[in-house]
Amino acid sequence: MIHLQYVSNEATTVKAFLIEHHYSKKSLSAIKQNGALLVNGQHVTVRGSLKVGDILDVYLPKETRSAHLIAYHYKVELLYEDMMIIIVNKPPFMNTIPSRLHPHESLIEAVYGYLETQQDDSVLHPVSRLDRNTSGIVVFAKHQLFHHLLTNKIEKYYHLLCLNQVKASGNICMPIDRTSNSIITREVSITGQSARTEFQRLHYDVQHNISSVKVKLHTGRTHQIRVHFQAIGHPLVGDTLYGEDQRINRHALHAYQVVFKHPYTGEMIDLQQPLPIDFSDFSDMV
Repeated sequence: MIHLQYVSNEATTVKAFLIEHHYSKKSLSAIKQNGALLVNGQHVTVRGSLKVGDILDVYLPKETRSAHLIAYHYKVELLYEDMMIIIVNKPPFMNTIPSRLHPHESLIEAVYGYLETQQDDSVLHPVSRLDRNTSGIVVFAKHQLFHHLLTNKIEKYYHLLCLNQVKASGNICMPIDRTSNSIITREVSITGQSARTEFQRLHYDVQHNISSVKVKLHTGRTHQIRVHFQAIGHPLVGDTLYGEDQRINRHALHAYQVVFKHPYTGEMIDLQQPLPIDFSDFSDMV
């Protein structure tokens, strides 16, 4: 059972204290059912009182893994880990989570394989996901509560290569929806969900007619970056779903940086991951 400890800096109730620390109603309900709350070592309910200096211990309920996920003993590239979070580098050609076409050997199952070697029975919750052929940083929470605390709190940065000369910087604010004749592809549509992609051109190579671009995601729609850049006339290098370029055998998109404030320690986490080897043909640009 995961144990978190806090020191109260004001007179309040346990419930108000936890809500102030961004615990969700779902988390409070789960703790009430199968977890525990202690103030100065004494069991309490969420209606219990806290004085300045009181110690609140929170024991989170144990979660059960899905029987459909099978630990995959593939060497994961570990970037960060503590009791709440595990962050890894995803190679291209691997699903973040299983799909109908690729039911196993996904990244989440590879991380479960790693956790097995550490005798860690945590249940993983993807905080960020990448398309199968996108490489880079993926964040997993080790409990539903931590997933809740991290949702929409992580700044995500990508590096991409696209066709034609992109303007120096800008924001692409276009809603995205599923195309009517496919369950896979997406398109810009007034009926879609709002989406914003901020970008900055790093370099333009005239010889290859390729722009090297840094992107910050402000929303997380399926295929957002690929759809947005195709919509403004700059499909990604290697992206045959939203373009025709085949100079590499996948779309040239890499999640290279995440920045966030740790929801428990308050520490700023800033992780960066070098570009993958298949970008090397364009190394003079990146």
